[in-house]
Amino acid sequence: MQHVNDTTPRRYAIVGTGSRARMYTRALTGTHRDQGRLVALCDTNATRMAVHNRIVTEAGLDPVPTYSASDFTRMLKEERVDEVIVCTVDRTHADYIVAALDAGLDAITEKPMTADLDGLRRINEAQARTGGRVTVGFNYRYNPVHRQLRDLIASGVIGEVGSVHFEWLLDLRHGADYFRRWHRDKTQSGGLLVHKASHHFDLVNWWIGARPTEVFSWGRLFFYGDENGRRHGLAGDYERGHDSPAAEADPFALHMGDSPDLTALYLDAEHEDGYRRDLNVFGPGITIEDDMSVLVGYDTGARLSYHLVAYAPWEGYRIAITGSRGRLELDMTEFDHTSPHQDESTPVRGMPAPKDNTSARLVLRRHWQPAEEIPIAVGEGPHGGGDQVMLDSLFGGADDGIRPDHADGGNALLTGLAANASIDSGAPVRIADLLGTDR
Repeated sequence: MQHVNDTTPRRYAIVGTGSRARMYTRALTGTHRDQGRLVALCDTNATRMAVHNRIVTEAGLDPVPTYSASDFTRMLKEERVDEVIVCTVDRTHADYIVAALDAGLDAITEKPMTADLDGLRRINEAQARTGGRVTVGFNYRYNPVHRQLRDLIASGVIGEVGSVHFEWLLDLRHGADYFRRWHRDKTQSGGLLVHKASHHFDLVNWWIGARPTEVFSWGRLFFYGDENGRRHGLAGDYERGHDSPAAEADPFALHMGDSPDLTALYLDAEHEDGYRRDLNVFGPGITIEDDMSVLVGYDTGARLSYHLVAYAPWEGYRIAITGSRGRLELDMTEFDHTSPHQDESTPVRGMPAPKDNTSARLVLRRHWQPAEEIPIAVGEGPHGGGDQVMLDSLFGGADDGIRPDHADGGNALLTGLAANASIDSGAPVRIADLLGTDR
């Protein structure tokens, strides 16, 4: 087997080797192998690291060293790591980011940057102390449609932004998936207003060049969970999808045995840590919301109304940005309906299908003028083409002015954390009060 060129300037280690991390493993051993070198893997689970090393060897490279989570700092030194890629459970992001910064390294982290206020403070303090770079994987910034929308707003075509309306719909496959795995536990993920909506809050911050100052929110568990399942006549009498006869006819059940990838990453790895990825979405123990409304005030004076539901019959989003000279309206449809049956688009029962037929419409409505449809091109691949462009930026080193840093990650996270606090208190939450500063 041949090795990646040893003169490659950046040496990367990945901590957290679940399904999302495969994007980085494949990039560093395939499309971007000449721009960066994967030198180590770290996880609490050796089986999952072995799956990633199979990706490495299938690319014609030697397997990389693997380390347990307790040996993370030793790995950084022994493998002469330059930058760490953090793909662990959200709650633990801060632990690895801070350790990397204190070792004099940079860090790339999957969104959200972390899951709680303590983690945010620790990251900010470590970054200020070390000067290290933290990059947050807000891949939706790199979606060409979202970049085009930002450029239009920056051009002044709708004038000063006064309000933003943002509605995001997760369908019955994609939405359900958050309620059968670790994300269902709010202490692990921060809930969907942190884990999922941080994408969306970052987009708004980026589009209008603003920071949140005050948040009010309502949220509830309306559809998923044991009580709701019984009330709506959807509850299935099983704990998990795998090897459960009662789950066979349930369109909400995940059947990991249908997928060699899910089997290798999760079923075959259960004996090490007991993590089950296929719990019943109408079972007990869910502590996150599935229906959330948020109002946000910004330092520019702009206002956001945001709604996220995780049980919609179709998947996509609607955005309207209204300014002093007009309005921009973006409608994105990723799936126009969800089928309860297995077909060619959903070979793994219960898993979301690839988003291969996204349609989009962008309309400019200037004051006193007819509506004008703006030509747009949806990117290919995951997240509207955002993943590939983000990887090009991360590993290609292009200075495109998009790369989100710890401040961007913090501003998106603070919106979600303030929204969670508002749900708990029933009152608006000022970001300055949340931080205990004069911000």
